[in-house]
This record gives sequence, structure tokens and C-alpha cells, in this order.
Amino acid sequence: MTELNIYQKLVEVRKSVPYLQKESEGYEYKYVGSSQVLGAVRAKMDELGLMLLVEVVGHNLIQGQSDKGKKQFMTELDLVFTWVNTEKPEETIKTTWYGQGVDNSEKGVGKALTYAEKYFLLKTFNIATDKDDPDSFQEKAENYRQPGPITAKEVGELKTKVLEFAQLRGKTDQDVYTALNISDITTLTSKEAREIITKVCGWITSAKKELAKKGA
Repeated sequence: MTELNIYQKLVEVRKSVPYLQKESEGYEYKYVGSSQVLGAVRAKMDELGLMLLVEVVGHNLIQGQSDKGKKQFMTELDLVFTWVNTEKPEETIKTTWYGQGVDNSEKGVGKALTYAEKYFLLKTFNIATDKDDPDSFQEKAENYRQPGPITAKEVGELKTKVLEFAQLRGKTDQDVYTALNISDITTLTSKEAREIITKVCGWITSAKKELAKKGA
């Protein structure tokens, strides 16, 4: 066993499963099944001595019908999931949760519990799911972290705002670019462009207020 506290143990579980590939087949899509999620974290939970308990604290049953007119029932459950550090049972973490399951007979409660457990684990451990393979997912994640280049729309908007401010101040647009420490707009990222546009818009608002006071 380890000497980690309950939060540190949960972090270790999260580190062990960064991604799950969708394997189960639905009607027109793939999805991550509950057994796949539980199987991914179970071994690490056992290794670290973590127990997950579930308690039903509220329920609701709604009667409806399928597209074909057959009777169906949606079971809604209000739940409390409790993490227990088995090495120090006094260390617990409680989380309220919700689950639902649709069935035409007596399986609604089971489906709701399964649904709730799966998404509780996915969200607790921030487990990514994707229809592509893990390498593809990693590449997408890396691309997401890298800011995209400035767009043509943002170039036009930035130039317009810079010119507007320059005219209000009786300066050239190059004076404004110099003040913004910009030598080449095209080297900006989209994020940087949006931040600069927001800044220049603030300058324009202040300049207009100053001119309004002078004219009053």
C-alpha cells in the first residue's frame, strides 16, 4: 500500500487512464461502455486501496412511449457517490450525482445506476473519449494547445480598429502599431489578435469619452 492521502490516490488513478477509445456499437455511433470505463480504473483503484460506494437518495419514474408507440419508463435517480480510502477509512469524499435509464420493463434502475457510474468515473478522472485511436487523440490535444494563426477576418477587424483609434487621436495607424509593439500583424496568433482588438476597443471608448467631455 501507499502513504498517499485520498486526493493523491485519485490523482494517481486519473494519471493511469488519460484516454479511452470508443469500442461499443450503438445504432449509428460508437461509444465507451460502462464495463470499459470500470475496467480501465478498477486495477488502479485496487492497487491504491480506493473503494467507491453508491447510495440512492431519491428516485422518480416517468411513463412515456417509444417512437413505435410502445410503453416505456424513464427511471431517474439522485445518488451520492462516496470515495473511501481503505487504508484510512475516515478519509472520504462524497459527491451528489444523477442518473437515468429508459426501459420497457424492470431494468430502469439498473440502467440508471450503470449510466451514472460510467459518467461519474469519466468526469471525475477527466477521461477523454474519442472515436479515433489514442495517437490521433494526442495529436488533436497538442494542436488544441497550440494557438491558431490570426484569421483574415481578425486582420481586417484589427486594422479597422487601429485606424479608428489613430484618427481619434490624430495619429497614423503605424503610430498605434508601434505603441502595441506590433511589427507584422500576420505573425500574431488568433488569441493574441483578439486580445489586442479588445484592448484597442477600450482605447477607442476612452478616447471618445475624452472628446465628448471637451465638446461639452
